[in-house]
Amino acid sequence: MKHVRLLVLTEDLPQASLTLAQTECFHPDTRPPLEPALTGLPGRTYRDTYYQARSRLDKIAKLIAIPEDPMLDPKLDPKPDQVRVVEPAELAQLNDWLGQIWQKASGYEEDLRRLDDQERLIREQEAALANFQHLQIDLRMLRNKTRFLDFYVGIVPRENLRQLEGAVGLADHLLHVYMQRGEQSHVVIIGPTGTTEAQLSAVLNAAGFQPLPIPEGLDDDPQQLRQDLEAQHLTNRIRRQSEYERIAEWSTPFLERLVAARRTLMLAEPLVALDPSVRSSGHLVHLAGWVPARAVDDLTARLSQSLALPFDLRVRDPLPAERKLVPTVATKNRLLEPFAMLVQQYGIPEYGEVDPTPLFAVTFLLMFGSMFGDVGQGAVIAGLAWWLRARLGRFWLFGLMAGLASMGFGFVYGSIFGYEEVLPALWMSPIHDPILMLKIALGYGVVFLTSACLIAIYNRLVIKNWWGALFGHHGVVNLIFYLALVWGGLHLGRGEPFGTVPVLLVGTALAALAWYAWRHLEAPLGEKILVVFIETLETVIGYISNTLSFLRIAAFSLNHVALSIAVFTLAGMMGAFGHVITVILGNVFILVLEGGIVMIQVMRLQYYEGFSRYFGGEGHAFTPLKLRRGSAPS
Repeated sequence: MKHVRLLVLTEDLPQASLTLAQTECFHPDTRPPLEPALTGLPGRTYRDTYYQARSRLDKIAKLIAIPEDPMLDPKLDPKPDQVRVVEPAELAQLNDWLGQIWQKASGYEEDLRRLDDQERLIREQEAALANFQHLQIDLRMLRNKTRFLDFYVGIVPRENLRQLEGAVGLADHLLHVYMQRGEQSHVVIIGPTGTTEAQLSAVLNAAGFQPLPIPEGLDDDPQQLRQDLEAQHLTNRIRRQSEYERIAEWSTPFLERLVAARRTLMLAEPLVALDPSVRSSGHLVHLAGWVPARAVDDLTARLSQSLALPFDLRVRDPLPAERKLVPTVATKNRLLEPFAMLVQQYGIPEYGEVDPTPLFAVTFLLMFGSMFGDVGQGAVIAGLAWWLRARLGRFWLFGLMAGLASMGFGFVYGSIFGYEEVLPALWMSPIHDPILMLKIALGYGVVFLTSACLIAIYNRLVIKNWWGALFGHHGVVNLIFYLALVWGGLHLGRGEPFGTVPVLLVGTALAALAWYAWRHLEAPLGEKILVVFIETLETVIGYISNTLSFLRIAAFSLNHVALSIAVFTLAGMMGAFGHVITVILGNVFILVLEGGIVMIQVMRLQYYEGFSRYFGGEGHAFTPLKLRRGSAPS
């Protein structure tokens, strides 16, 4: 990545912004320039006019169906004669015209809003009427109290109904249940007015009674009211259709101009997007940004061809202090895209940091396939990913590759839908030698953690963090300690002593880590001793537990076989038809439950055991200036 500084004359600023957008390689740097004279903010009027015009077009587009513009198709590159500079006068004229159109369109919008309000009122009345649909009486009788009778209409939890019925009886009132809906009972309570009213209110509150007010307008028989509301629905739909026909007839003469307006705003947007990073002094304008090294020559050539007036383009490498400001270019490989999406859930690599996507993809497929190895079940996963590719988008490749990895290990294990007698195994089934599977899982864990430490060391060396690379978490000293610990562990596993050299390496590494922590910790003596002791102990326990975490790879490969055995054992107790059904349902159970658990375990190993060691994820994505085609400006 290179930092570029572009100086152009004010007259060429619109064309320069358009050229930068066409190259799609310029990520703006919004920091103000070092030169104190470059403090002007050109283009603010242009920006304000653009945003007002865009807002008006967006509001018009909600009312009028603007046809698609072939130039805005993201799959097609615009022709050279279609890309042009939008001058301030043209943009202002377009904004004025859109203002006139919106002024007329707002009247139609107001008419549609009134129809929406009427429709909302009708629906509210229908919802209220639904609460009284089983009351075959005039609702006016229930709205107001009479001289001698009180009416309460509402809902109460069904579990409190019996208690409430007895309580209102003591208050000389009658309770009638006219509808049951879910866990709620709709009731009418009738009784004499008088001294028991206050007592009844307390009972109703204790029982969770919620009154249902009868809205104004529902003063008739419910059946008649329902018919009236349906007639109002029909009338409202006819009015709405008529309103849309009026809008279509009114907008037809200028639809093409609205399409052109959308195109014009698309061409004007690059200059507006550059506004935060543009500074000027008189007729001189300053632009700065980040450009991939491979694109610098092409950018220079395009600027030379498109700018009529002289310009100055200076290119340099990023400074060490700018590392956190440099954007990271996303992975372009189609096969790696779905894995890059998962990596981005953790973070984006900083500039100079190793992109973990390729390593993540390879190790993810290895672990998932080995833990869920079955030809048939893998084929189902791959087939579902292919079938649902339209819904999954770019992520369908992830499902396809995970299924293929499962199929590959299925051939290695000789397993198809749990059957291990149909296919000859290229190696063996995990259940035949569980101890060997555990040893392989531990060996894989050692290789994985060692690789993670090496990447962490490299990332620190790139930014010249020498002390961090040597003594930091998962640095050189940590790696020496870990490899010496593994070396000694291998001796113990063969029944031999831990070994003198491994003991010396482990002790020296721990002493060096303790010395480094002691030097960089400012605290009272007792606290320093305690902190250094705990950190040293945490290093020992951490590496041991992290390595043992990879035993889950073997555990789930064995668990996969064990579940299949359980399914076939249960199927063997059934008849012929029951056997087939049990095997099918058992495989579905394994696919859904165990497949999901394995996916979670693999992600846990990647994020916790891998990324936490070497991947900071504190970068930000490369988002170059470009012509935003395929939709209205946003």
